[in-house]
Amino acid sequence: MTAAPRRAGRRTGDSGTREAILSAARVGFGSAGYAGTTIRGVAREAGVDPALVHHFFGSKDGLFAAALSLPVDPAVLVRGLLADGRADLGERLVHTFLSVWDATPGQGPMLALLRSAVSDEIAAASLRDLLSSFLGQLVAGTGSDRAELRTSLITSQLVGIAMARYVVRIEPLATAGADVLGPALGPTLDRYLTGPLD
Repeated sequence: MTAAPRRAGRRTGDSGTREAILSAARVGFGSAGYAGTTIRGVAREAGVDPALVHHFFGSKDGLFAAALSLPVDPAVLVRGLLADGRADLGERLVHTFLSVWDATPGQGPMLALLRSAVSDEIAAASLRDLLSSFLGQLVAGTGSDRAELRTSLITSQLVGIAMARYVVRIEPLATAGADVLGPALGPTLDRYLTGPLD
């Protein structure tokens, strides 16, 4: 008895589907950046229905987080930060930012993205888009005015911290804990998040 030929068409939810989607997403984000990569395009490259991408990863942010091996979905982080109110939001943001970096083994793809962003426009666009999306949602959730300026100011602080801590390894910033850096950096981020900018 011969096996029935496999039907052509879209891949179903088999065990290799998630990996195929991630592989297509890494190629997409690597070649087109975050903004230029779509759920439909990733699904097409992976040979699956876009609904399966949503099923496995929830959103484009979730897919990007998985492709970068981030330990959490950025949208979940935003909801958690906003749920605890505006008090000490800057300090909590520092704690969250450092915990995500430090929980990613060897900082892996995140560190590669950060290093690449210095000399590669696609990597820079991906990093910029990721942080702008995450921090833009956070600023919007505070209801503050001048959201675009606030988002860019916060981004400048966090990228600077990441470069100094994980790439250049400036001491004692490179080894200081969140219990030291949170209170030191939090008030500046609080001003950028909700305080006066004039």
